[in-house]
Amino acid sequence: MKIGTWNVRSLYRAESLKAEARELVRYKLDVVGVRGVRWDKGGTVRAGDCDFFYGKGNENRQLGTGFFVHPRIVSAVKTVEFVSDRLSYVVLRGRWSNIIVVNVHAPSEEKSDEAKYSFYEELEQVFNQFPKYHMKMLLRDFNAKVGRENTFNPTIGQESLHQDSNDNGVRLVNLATSQNLVVKSTMFPHRNIHKYTWISPDGQTQNQIVHVLIDRRWHSSVLDVRRFRGADCDTDYYLVIAKVRERLAVGKQAAQKFDRQRFNLRKLNEPKDREQYQIEITNRFAALENSDDDEDVNRTWENIKENIQTSAKESLGLDEFKQNKPWFDEECLGFLDQTKRAKIQWIQDPSQSNVDNLNEVRREISRHFRDNKKAYLRSKIEELEKTVRSKTLRTCIGASVTLRRGTSLDVI
Repeated sequence: MKIGTWNVRSLYRAESLKAEARELVRYKLDVVGVRGVRWDKGGTVRAGDCDFFYGKGNENRQLGTGFFVHPRIVSAVKTVEFVSDRLSYVVLRGRWSNIIVVNVHAPSEEKSDEAKYSFYEELEQVFNQFPKYHMKMLLRDFNAKVGRENTFNPTIGQESLHQDSNDNGVRLVNLATSQNLVVKSTMFPHRNIHKYTWISPDGQTQNQIVHVLIDRRWHSSVLDVRRFRGADCDTDYYLVIAKVRERLAVGKQAAQKFDRQRFNLRKLNEPKDREQYQIEITNRFAALENSDDDEDVNRTWENIKENIQTSAKESLGLDEFKQNKPWFDEECLGFLDQTKRAKIQWIQDPSQSNVDNLNEVRREISRHFRDNKKAYLRSKIEELEKTVRSKTLRTCIGASVTLRRGTSLDVI
């Protein structure tokens, strides 16, 4: 199982939700805890090929956490709880014990001691509510630099990017010690470019401030923790992935075939079409009267159903499905690839020219996405106006509901 953690800075931009979902599917992740959602409400939404559970931010549209869950394991999700705008957790049904993944966004280093104390106190209260025998993982943007001090062994490892811990780092180690956790993100030997999780806008400063913690008794289940530079969703944080050797109790549901055929029942409102359907189905049922009375009841039902469907298809025809044309098209996907190439070029060579090129590409792409979204919504409004003038009340209500859904999360 692969579990990720990512500070996305904001999912309020037009392209951000689908861009991130696309990246997470590319890395074949099962669960990803994200921070910086910045939405003003909580709920669940379909994001690309993933289900996204999200909580609301604060009153200033800041903070907020969420979980991307891949459809192959969504049946293992027992509970998703959003405690505050900085703290949430998901409970996964494991094969031998449940797996609790806690996602937090700690106060930054410059915040007051009172804010930090309040946050860690709330986190400890939540941890104390969990059963002792379940596996507990902590995915955190701690804003904490964890050093290599020998006094903190064996809670931390000797593979941290930093030599000395800052104030948030000490608080993190104290929390891990009190809850019998280990900081696994400091225990795997990697090159430094695979350790730092945040980079400054000028490309000169790199820090390892996002960490993965786990129960000491389960620490051997984490096989590796490292960050990946290739994932991009217009943020200065990098995607951190932990490989976990555990199995989930995923429900094995039989694949169900969905019949996409729908008949054009609106033709029944026309006298001529209605009369033709009545004649067609009367003739077919007249032929059934000569059938054998000893025939199997299931076979009889199949004949009746087949005659009804054939009569409707020949006299009414099929109702064509409307294919929505969302504004996020193939051209937008090409723009995302262009951003990724510009960012990789900047990572490899953080010169001023590459910085300017990356910023220019981001501005151009944001402008393109905004224009696409506005044009899409404008066309939908015009379509609704035509429907109101020419259609029935029921059709108008359905069109307005579709427009309302289209202006919310599914076009963000």
